[in-house]
Amino acid sequence: MDLQPRFSKDEIASAVSRVAAEISANHPTETPLMVGILTGSFVFLADLVRELTIPVEIDFIRARSYGSGTESSGAVEITKDIEHDVTGRIVIIVEDILDTGLTLRFVSDRIRAGNPGTIETCALLVREGTTPSDYMGLWIPQGFVVGYGIDYAEQHRELPDIRSVPGT
Repeated sequence: MDLQPRFSKDEIASAVSRVAAEISANHPTETPLMVGILTGSFVFLADLVRELTIPVEIDFIRARSYGSGTESSGAVEITKDIEHDVTGRIVIIVEDILDTGLTLRFVSDRIRAGNPGTIETCALLVREGTTPSDYMGLWIPQGFVVGYGIDYAEQHRELPDIRSVPGT
């Protein structure tokens, strides 16, 4: 598969730094709980946390709607739930790519059931035409991408940049 460059390591690093600065500025005296949606967000979340100037706690939820294809199945499956009590907390849900918004809405609703103080959303990539999240890294047009933690059938997560999958 001939993957085409989409965002360089430097472009990603710049977006991560900007998003971290926004989060830090919005919560200067608080300790948000950052919930990464596995598996795609793990690289982004790790880099994001290192750029923050505020303390945070970390948890993960595993939700999937793609399986091994390039289009959402339309159904979200939770295979690992968060472990922290979210009651009254500021929760920032961290997603690799905001595409249809289905997974993020499903996870937000699930966390909302635990009575958090507020829920904010953060996405490295936001698909053009999608409702934006509270914190956004980069806008991306239609087409499937891989790298920087994002996969295609569990492949290409290790790439240090983000690349487009031809024909998608």
